[in-house]
Amino acid sequence: MSHSAVKLSVLAALIALVVAMWAQEQQPHVVMGLQNPPPVRFADTLPSGAMQAKATTACTECHEARIILQQRLSKAAWTKEVDKMIKWGAVVDAADHDALIDYLSTNFSPDQPPYEPPRTSTGTSTEKPSGKKTSK
Repeated sequence: MSHSAVKLSVLAALIALVVAMWAQEQQPHVVMGLQNPPPVRFADTLPSGAMQAKATTACTECHEARIILQQRLSKAAWTKEVDKMIKWGAVVDAADHDALIDYLSTNFSPDQPPYEPPRTSTGTSTEKPSGKKTSK
C-alpha cells in the first residue's frame, strides 16, 4: 500500500469515527426503554450586578458560566480576554464593552477567593458520625 493510500485510509477512518460520534449524539438517550434528556449541567450563575444579564448572554452562548466563575484575572487580562472572545464571535455591544470588563474584573479578580464548584453525591461513600468517610 502506498504512503498516500495509507493517509487516505487513516483520513477515511477518522471521518467515519467523527460521523459515528455525531450520530450517537443525535440519538435520543434511552434508559430502560424510556427516552430521557441528556444529563443536566450545573446551573452555575454569574453574580448579580448591572452587567449580569449581558455577561450571561454574551459569554454563555458558547460556554458554561463555570468557565468564567473559575477565572481570577486582572482588569488588563479581562480586557484581553473579552476582546479575544469578541474576535471569536461573542456579541458585545460597543457601549457595553467597558462595563462588561469592569463587571468581570470586579467579580473575578485575583484578590477574590478561589471558585469552589458545587459537589454532587456519587453514592460511593458514606459519612460516619465521626465525620470519617468509608467506601461502600
